[in-house]
Amino acid sequence: MQQANGLLLSSEGGRLVSLYDNALAAMAFTSYGDLDKAEKIFDFFNGRLESELLKRPGGFGQMRTVDGIPVDNSPHRWLGDNAWLLIALNNYHHVAQNTKYQNLVTALTNWIISLQDTDGGLWGGYASNGSRISKIAEGNIDAFNAIPGYTSFHQKLLIYFKNVRWDQTDKLIIAWAENPKYRYALDVLSWGYCSFEDFPVDVLSKTSRFKTTQTSTITKKPISGYCFDEDRDVVWLEGTGQMAVAFIKAKMESEAQKCLQEMKKNLIQSNSFPGSYALPYSANFGTSYGSDALWTGVDTNPAVSSTAWYLFGMLRFDPLELGYSKNIPNEDKFWTK
Repeated sequence: MQQANGLLLSSEGGRLVSLYDNALAAMAFTSYGDLDKAEKIFDFFNGRLESELLKRPGGFGQMRTVDGIPVDNSPHRWLGDNAWLLIALNNYHHVAQNTKYQNLVTALTNWIISLQDTDGGLWGGYASNGSRISKIAEGNIDAFNAIPGYTSFHQKLLIYFKNVRWDQTDKLIIAWAENPKYRYALDVLSWGYCSFEDFPVDVLSKTSRFKTTQTSTITKKPISGYCFDEDRDVVWLEGTGQMAVAFIKAKMESEAQKCLQEMKKNLIQSNSFPGSYALPYSANFGTSYGSDALWTGVDTNPAVSSTAWYLFGMLRFDPLELGYSKNIPNEDKFWTK
């Protein structure tokens, strides 16, 4: 899937390149020991350090065309996507034992920190019209993990989570407080467990609220896995892979293997690359987080993101592991109270 410029299209037959998907691809290559391919991705973004990341309002755009041009020349600049690029760089530097992209790391770190509000939370980045994107739990978790150590930045961010994003009754991180039907989201819980030290392991059992079985559009087999949210109308294969990684971290091996075996049932053969297999983004068609419908091809086209998370599970690679141990003071771990 990798193009000459280093980028990967998000799906086979697709037209767009996602920053998040390329961060995942870089980590898939890194975890597999193919550092040259990971470097091609980082080289692309490093070459646009001055023209994009450091240019107001900062950050890399969420989407671009295959030739590397940002969509509409002014795409959304999401906190979470940029944080995942930083997570990928952290993993690469750890494995390669170098600091080749330190300038890129520093610039991403500074931009992420600049998004912190007075309540400790991080704005979600900038929309295409230049306005600030609202605070999103998922992106705040990504940023907490991406920036090493435990500093005042992290401490303020935990205050935000405690005051705004924590359900004291259910002991769960809140994704969408204003909408009870979508109060919780799968990735917020799996990534929260993998990011916050000593987070209660029973959060993974509470994800049963997202479990569902659907008939695969491609293979026609029943596939059991996890939905984005509690409407449970789709098996989100990427999210199911995220749960596999979280279960491995929790030493819940049988649950991890169930996820991976169900995902394996939905592997489809590539139309472009003989002998290659991949996973679509979802097993069937339905809605994304919330009630908005997914896009055409979501359940039929081989996708980078779900395939990458499947590989992470199979390779027993946790992309969030490096940012996990921060020596957080016990008094700041509100989730253990």
